[in-house]
Amino acid sequence: MDLKLQGLKALVTGASRGLGFATALGLAREGAEVALNSRSTESLHHAAERILKETGKRIAIYPGDVTDPAVPDHLVHASAETFGGLDLLVTNSGGPPSGPFETFDDAVWQRAIELSLMSHVRLIRAAVPYLRRSKAASVLTVTSYSVKQPIPNLVLSNSIRSATTGLTKSLALELGKDGIRFNSILPAWTETERILELISARALANGTTVEDELHKQAMDSPLGRMGTAEEFANAAVFLLSPAASYITGVMLTVDGGMYKGTY
Repeated sequence: MDLKLQGLKALVTGASRGLGFATALGLAREGAEVALNSRSTESLHHAAERILKETGKRIAIYPGDVTDPAVPDHLVHASAETFGGLDLLVTNSGGPPSGPFETFDDAVWQRAIELSLMSHVRLIRAAVPYLRRSKAASVLTVTSYSVKQPIPNLVLSNSIRSATTGLTKSLALELGKDGIRFNSILPAWTETERILELISARALANGTTVEDELHKQAMDSPLGRMGTAEEFANAAVFLLSPAASYITGVMLTVDGGMYKGTY
């Protein structure tokens, strides 16, 4: 299938590793020009080199912490200026810390809100003027299946990411008239650096090994394994692409069946 991504211009945040990197690579493989963001300049250079080597596509890098209120606006404007516009936006960031409810004070909650909600708000707000001028405008927010099925010891993520899915659905309804599509992917446990950090913390708390906890988590899927970043990216690239032109307002679980609900 031709996804019709050739020549489209994309910005992917949190793109130096994990789900963000896999999505950026997938977009470049399909012919898109991609701007990458993460907090680490060194990691961004490494990611850009990998994508350029494999695809030959033009890659731009913009380091910055998306929890800084000034950074999202800069990222969007710089990307649009470099590429001459913006068609696709992927709002992705690392998750807030794990832990029980009573261990988090207001400051921790506020940092989590900046990371897992306001970064999406600010990136989208800055991008909308450019997206209105695109003939293939699409936004993908990356959240978690925890918005449908809360994950133990992740009260910050369970709570705040739900607001981002509400934002995504609201904007799909509000800005559909402008030709801008909004969708969200709700990944479950996927083989990334972030998940290894969470599993390591769980093993420490349970007095088990990382290998034991990885196996236990994999068995929660009917497929008997966790997903890969590439499997997430395959879904992400499709939803972003003009091939999915009549899909908007969707909260798609890419979870190997870990979510146990019907809807």
